[in-house]
Amino acid sequence: MNDLTWDTTFCELFERCAKLHRGGDTRAVNWYTEADQTFLDGIGYTAQEFFDFVDDHCRYGSEGPTLATSLLVAAVRRDFFRVVQNSQRSEKTVPPGELPPKTAAVEGMPWLPRLIVKARAKLKGEMDPDTMYGCGGDRAFFEQHKLHPADFLRVTWAAGDDDQKIIDYVKTGKM
Repeated sequence: MNDLTWDTTFCELFERCAKLHRGGDTRAVNWYTEADQTFLDGIGYTAQEFFDFVDDHCRYGSEGPTLATSLLVAAVRRDFFRVVQNSQRSEKTVPPGELPPKTAAVEGMPWLPRLIVKARAKLKGEMDPDTMYGCGGDRAFFEQHKLHPADFLRVTWAAGDDDQKIIDYVKTGKM
């Protein structure tokens, strides 16, 4: 993988897959070549994670993730994968049943406990295929609190295991 142009490769793949989706292939049956899969592996992504962003982008238009947001989220995951995980995938998967309930709240903020767990799983590449970081519920939370999903991932990375740092960031916009 060319470090200088990985973002261009990501964008070209995203646009190609979005075109296939709009053309009726909404299950990603013919989306990925072997080179595409190698590329996704090299940035710590799964085909499902990539599909989720393209699918929501195509299905929800302006309410879904943009290409730019998808790229920024992927950049944080890629950096974590390369810097913290030394380009080695985690063997763990966080099953949906281990996520806090959607109604769980902390300091009066519903959804935040769930989002913190999902963000940590996204950083580590431990998302269950049936779970998406940046889903509609996450997007509603980000919109309500004027946060960008990639910034939330960076803050989660910087906070480590300290949930309070993340909570304070959501409340104040400062780490």
